[in-house]
Amino acid sequence: MFEPPIQRLVDELARLPGIGRKSAQRLAFHLLNTEEADALRLADAIVEMRRSVRLCSRCFNVTADEECAICRDPRRDPSILCVVERAQDIPVIERTGTFSGRYHVLGGAMNPIAGIGVEELRMRELVGRVETEHVAEVIVATNPTLEGDTTAMYISRLLKPAGVRVTRLASGLPVGGDLDYADEVTLGRALDGRKEL
Repeated sequence: MFEPPIQRLVDELARLPGIGRKSAQRLAFHLLNTEEADALRLADAIVEMRRSVRLCSRCFNVTADEECAICRDPRRDPSILCVVERAQDIPVIERTGTFSGRYHVLGGAMNPIAGIGVEELRMRELVGRVETEHVAEVIVATNPTLEGDTTAMYISRLLKPAGVRVTRLASGLPVGGDLDYADEVTLGRALDGRKEL
């Protein structure tokens, strides 16, 4: 449809999550019409990221060093570990400003239909960290989905015999939410996780 170099870029952009064919075309033509220096800066940023970013050897967060900044920070509480599915979940929790422990990135959630079992996740490494780093509490912050809940239950059964406190993020109604718009599962979780006033 387009000249081969443009079509190749459109095809590559369309492979990105959340980018459809029309968005890919708009992005490609934006890059074509922008200053060459701007387009090259974007290309250099992508290449540099791919070459320099790797997984933290301890928690599996993304980093440019052997260990990420959170694992290297001596002010973080090493006795509390927050388990997340993906590295991009960490900034979401960090923005709350309320968690001062460390993290462990599983690399996904258990999903037998998609072929993701315990072996595909970083469970062995989690158990090793709990044992060697003297972790007192593991906060499971997997998504409130069937897969996330299954993963959370597995982690609880895996770590409870070691005497570790295993907690799960509360889920329920959002602040400012309206009961009329809550689904039954969300409302049920809100009722189950209620706290005394």
